[in-house]
Amino acid sequence: MRKQSGELRSRRELFAGALRYAALGLMTAASAALFVKRQRLVRDGKCVNEGICAGCKVFQKCSLPRAASVRQTLEGVDNGKK
Repeated sequence: MRKQSGELRSRRELFAGALRYAALGLMTAASAALFVKRQRLVRDGKCVNEGICAGCKVFQKCSLPRAASVRQTLEGVDNGKK
């Protein structure tokens, strides 16, 4: 293989480049698979934050029983402080 400057590329450089792009492709595929899995779990109504409701981004809109219970508990605590 030739580099753009006209120098010959060694076999080692060729394999290193191929492995680099293969690793990049695998990381991209794994990231996409994780994203799709998370979206499927959310669509099915399953918690994706392992039950940690207080730090969840969709806590106020979540319809899962655990989130509803935590919201009621937090509202009761807030009302008791006033």
